Amino acid sequence: MIKDKKADIKTANDIEKKVENSVGIIEKKFVTFDKEEQSLLLDCGEILFPYTLAYETYGKLNALKDNVILICHALTGDSHAAGFYKIDDRKPGWWDMMIGPGKAFDTEKYFVICVNVLGGCMGSEGPSSVNFKTGKRYCLTFPQITIKDIVKSQRMLLNYLGIEKVLCVTGGSMGGMQALQWMIDYPESTQTAILFATTARMSAENIAFHSIGRKAILSDPNWNNGDYYDSKPPDAGLAVARMLAHITYLSGEILKQKFDRKLQDKKNYSFGFDTDFQVESYLLHQGERFVQRFDANSYLYITKAMDYFDLSAEVSGKLIPAFKKVKTKTVVVSFTSDWLFPTPMSKAIVNALKSQNVDVTFCEIETNRGHDAFLLEKEKLTQLVKGFLSNV
Repeated sequence: MIKDKKADIKTANDIEKKVENSVGIIEKKFVTFDKEEQSLLLDCGEILFPYTLAYETYGKLNALKDNVILICHALTGDSHAAGFYKIDDRKPGWWDMMIGPGKAFDTEKYFVICVNVLGGCMGSEGPSSVNFKTGKRYCLTFPQITIKDIVKSQRMLLNYLGIEKVLCVTGGSMGGMQALQWMIDYPESTQTAILFATTARMSAENIAFHSIGRKAILSDPNWNNGDYYDSKPPDAGLAVARMLAHITYLSGEILKQKFDRKLQDKKNYSFGFDTDFQVESYLLHQGERFVQRFDANSYLYITKAMDYFDLSAEVSGKLIPAFKKVKTKTVVVSFTSDWLFPTPMSKAIVNALKSQNVDVTFCEIETNRGHDAFLLEKEKLTQLVKGFLSNV
């Protein structure tokens, strides 16, 4: 067979272009904690042991081990924050725009770590994992976890890697919650933090959205009390949960700009319950894509962990005392069109930190991209992060 040299060159060029300024091809790593001293006493009172965490690293750890950036992912994210598993992957990691050579989190300078959260479904111990003690999947026997538990497991991983301190802990949304918990629980180990689009406590409105999403899953006839791994999963319920949540990640302005009242492949209304509008089709597509990569039980557990998050709960309902031991130099970033975790929530964090004389900077970014702006505003965020880290 005669090889097409032009085709080979095109493929090689495509590969080079795809990995330009990228960490390139990476590998997901796993570690199982099976020693008694590594067991996790969870907030719910149960002990998790043994357990596995999935994580990825980018860049090189220096000799002093003082160039570590810990990336904390949001609700439906995972440890795959940058790069590609294989060259024909459709997309890189979820924060590839921020992580890599010369990027905001420059992998030529920093050793970047991202861990799949406890309770997740992308390699870390969660309800879809096999319980070592029973040989069966946990399903609903998996203990309920909190953000504090998630951070405790991350601290265990850093211990395993021989890392005592992190130069910076960062994340958006639920990732920001984890970063806040790091600042409070391990103040000596957290030099700086960058918090994007997050909150110090879940509001009633946010809990309400999560509650409806969970109800959609629990009402799916295929849910089977969480024991569906050997049968048809509750995809319809999980898709509806995702559709609802996805609306909260956007802004009214961006929805109008993208879709307004445009019809989907039609000139007239169906006068029935067909998918008339483009925005309906878009949400259906988001739901269909989501069920291909996420587990319904993990969605239940992680949203509940977010709902329990309230830094003021252990200090008489007041936020300021929660930061009493915090020493972390911090940047808090909000976005003008984020109505899920709006600017006042960020300012509450800033004010509480200032009250404890913590070095904190606040930045509100003008954008119409809603809550998802921390995943999209590449230029603005890169400039902010580079400027902050250059002074550390």
